[in-house]
Amino acid sequence: MNRTWTAIVLAGIGTFTMRASFLAMAHKLSEVPPWAERILRQIPPAALAALVVPALVRPHGEFDLTQWRLVAGLIAGLVAWRTKNVALTLVLGVGILMLLQQF
Repeated sequence: MNRTWTAIVLAGIGTFTMRASFLAMAHKLSEVPPWAERILRQIPPAALAALVVPALVRPHGEFDLTQWRLVAGLIAGLVAWRTKNVALTLVLGVGILMLLQQF
């Protein structure tokens, strides 16, 4: 077996082992400490911000606060915060971006 297949097989075994370990230890993780729960609640917003913010302030690889994508993103963020409606946020965000790009 060459080195490539060895790496693929080892990666598969490692992935399977990591995923199976959570299932094997699930009974010990039924009680999450309050401090860990507070930290875990912050992961989804942090991951979303890590994806969205660079797309808004660096759309072409350079820092730019004067482009329309940022304005539309800020308005969409405000709509999402106030209404908590995903569909309305998407429609208004994309609509405003398309409208602003026409100018």
